[in-house]
Amino acid sequence: MRGVSMLTMARAAWAAVRYAVVVPLLQLAVYLCAAMSLMLFAERLYMGLVVAALWLRRRRRQRRNPSRNKGDDDGGAGDLESGGGEDLPMVLVQIPMFNEKQVYRLSIGAACGLWWPADKLVIQVLDDSTDAGIRALVEAECRRWAGKGVQIRYENRSNRSGYKAGAMREGLKKGYARDCELVAVFDADFQPDADFLRRTVPVLQADPAVALVQARWRFVNADECILTRIQEMSLDYHFSVEQEVGSACHGFFGFNGTAGVWRVQALADAGGWKDRTTVEDMDLAVRASMRGWRFVYAGDVQVRNELPSSFKAYRYQQHRWSCGPANLMRKMFWEIVASRQVSAWKKVHVLYGFFFVRKVVAHLVTFLFYCVVIPAYVLVGGQDVRLPKYVAMYVPAIITLLNAVCTPRSWHLLVFWILFENVMSMHRSKATIIGLVEASRANEWVVTEKLGSVTSTPAAATTMAANKGAIKKKKSQSSILAPEIVMGLCLLYCAIYDIVFGHDHFYVYLLMQSAAAFVIGFGYVGSQ
Repeated sequence: MRGVSMLTMARAAWAAVRYAVVVPLLQLAVYLCAAMSLMLFAERLYMGLVVAALWLRRRRRQRRNPSRNKGDDDGGAGDLESGGGEDLPMVLVQIPMFNEKQVYRLSIGAACGLWWPADKLVIQVLDDSTDAGIRALVEAECRRWAGKGVQIRYENRSNRSGYKAGAMREGLKKGYARDCELVAVFDADFQPDADFLRRTVPVLQADPAVALVQARWRFVNADECILTRIQEMSLDYHFSVEQEVGSACHGFFGFNGTAGVWRVQALADAGGWKDRTTVEDMDLAVRASMRGWRFVYAGDVQVRNELPSSFKAYRYQQHRWSCGPANLMRKMFWEIVASRQVSAWKKVHVLYGFFFVRKVVAHLVTFLFYCVVIPAYVLVGGQDVRLPKYVAMYVPAIITLLNAVCTPRSWHLLVFWILFENVMSMHRSKATIIGLVEASRANEWVVTEKLGSVTSTPAAATTMAANKGAIKKKKSQSSILAPEIVMGLCLLYCAIYDIVFGHDHFYVYLLMQSAAAFVIGFGYVGSQ
């Protein structure tokens, strides 16, 4: 009898806590997720409408003048070949790298092959490598191109102060760089086509108020594995929609850190490169924008690059890309508010649309709703908590379709993309919170591992296979990720609970999501 009495008391205590604390908090979380989902939905819908309007305008122009784009394909080749480059600006090409044994030849070779007058082009290789053997290889490659008449300079620092931002800041201080009007930036795995400068520099020459021309990335290893296909879907939306809308409507978007050309005057006016966050490129872009400079996105200019094909490399990259913007928003909020050189509308766009919705809300609502609220809703029971269908189904479905529309070849992977992004939201949310509160890992910088997948020549393919073989030997046969495993177990428990006691069929989603967490947790995503 005593045991029955204690059990009755425990049930009564749980019922009291459930109705007084758990249910109100869960209902508040549902309303919070609904508000964030609607913010994200409005932002996605707005950008989708703008992109549709821009597409219709281009179609109308092409019908009115169908020969407009046919006569300009040489990009000014005749002028350069005939020696008419006297009025062309001096261009500095910066290639920052760190222990890039697999790809250094690709980026250096592509930069040295750019079509531009030899006396108006300087290639600067900023090698922060700590491996003496790799430094020797990179320096020898620079000497090889210098022997062919290319103006190429090899720079190596005794320390990595400021990481990439510090290297580029020091590079601009060199005497030979002071005469350059423009600076193009390419990461070590980026290969610009030979006509890159011909297609981007004229934009800067035509409008002195333009500070940056950003090109699009072209993913040459997108078909390597499902991880790279999923990345392609996310980044296609970023370039096709976010960058396009930012350029057309606001003259502002986040610089991608590579495949872009800056006006040196604008870079100096904004205060130069700063290393206060792990997103030095976005930091510079925001400061330049607040000084009144405009940016142009050149979506028709594409630069080949490599996507990270291992989950470890991708996770480190996403930590930096999620933590950095949140930390930058924290540091620049009042600076943006106090800026007097831009309109209030642009400030709202930068603070609300660019930072808050895309860099904070997008990460938090995904994890909070799909990985916390729905499982908790299943456990608590749906009779006492109201979860509107538009929050659980309609709004997320529309947002997902708007995101996926830019990569039609991968629509059959949509379910995998959703499940993978939900698991990744755990890491992104954690990184976002670290950035907002400026915790210990806020300035963690891990260089994304590259395998040299940016060319399709047989020799390069052999080299890439050898690189992957060497890396595979270093990796353990079984790399278990505890956070993903714990997440999978929790979701599996909620799914079983819903099967036994529930009535809303959330177990279908929970079973698939737990399976995705287990697949990632046991290391079956990415190149093996």
